[in-house]
Parts: sequence; C-alpha cells; structure tokens
Amino acid sequence: MLDIAFDLKGSFIPAGYVFALWDEVVRCLPWLDAEKYAGILPLRAAANGENMLLPQRTKLVLRLPTKLAPQAMQLCGQELDAGGSALRIGKAKEKLLQPHPTLHAQLVESNSEEEAFLADMADQLREMGVVCKLICGKRNTVTGAKQSVAGYSLVLHDLKPDASLQIQRAGLGGKRHYGCGIFVPYKTISGLD
Repeated sequence: MLDIAFDLKGSFIPAGYVFALWDEVVRCLPWLDAEKYAGILPLRAAANGENMLLPQRTKLVLRLPTKLAPQAMQLCGQELDAGGSALRIGKAKEKLLQPHPTLHAQLVESNSEEEAFLADMADQLREMGVVCKLICGKRNTVTGAKQSVAGYSLVLHDLKPDASLQIQRAGLGGKRHYGCGIFVPYKTISGLD
C-alpha cells in the first residue's frame, strides 16, 4: 500500500463530500471500487456552513495497493463534480508508508456506543497481532445526499514499526472507500501511563 497525493484545484466541497468524491474518482478509475483496502484520506478543509473551503495546498490522497499506482495516475488532469463542487485533479506524487509510533484516524466506522466500540477495536487489533494503546475521540457522523456513516476518531500509540505499517495498510473498521479507518502519522503521545 502507498499514498498518492494529487494536486487539487477547487474552491469548496460539500461537508458530506466523501460519498460523491468516491463516486467521481471511481467514475475515472472504475477498477478502484473492487479494492477492499483502497480509500480516499479525509481532505484538509475548513468548515464553512454546509460547505468546506479548500485551501490552495489541499491534496486528494488515495491509499491503494502499490501495484496499482501507475493506473491511478490516469486521474491526473480529470475534472470531478463532487456534490456540485467542480474539482480539477493535477499532478501526483507517490508517498511510501512510513512506520510511526502514533497513528490517527479521523473516523473509524461504528454504530456502537463508545465502550463497545473500544472493545471491538481491541478485538480487531488482537486478531491482527497488534499491541498498542488506544485513545477514543468524539463521535461523528458524515451525511451525504443519500447515505451517512458514523463512528469515532481514534488514536493508536506505542506502536512497533511493523505494527504501524500493518495498521496503515489494513486500517480498522469498515467503509475504507470513504476514508473511514485510514490511519496517518500523528504527533507522538507520551507520559500517559
């Protein structure tokens, strides 16, 4: 797995953009829909009512299997209509996943209460053979025109290098296509024992 960061031109995107954006990327790259662990990382944008403003340096980042990187470059130069927002995809740069002791996911999909969510995450980590500590963030729901997804933000810390890469490759929970359960490096947390 690797990340491909595409330059992104546009002024705004709807707050519940994840569904429409995935549909548009799959329109351009139809084979991507069959990739279980592929997804779009949450965009860095500023909330502004029903829309989110896109800073000039915002990137569209796809996480996908390394072998598919050449095919993904077909996205360069494409025009997308994500929920009424016109976006133009520019140049791309590949970024290999790097081990990091602390990882964060903006949203890990779950319909459970926090206690049950944390127990489920602990079970998934145990099944993967990953030992680490968890910090659950606030519950959040992303709502699009026709669907929604709910869950929690989650920080995993005290990860060994191999475990860090494993989590970044596989993620946790479901709905990976919509950016759920995709982990990225986070500032180091220490002294919490």
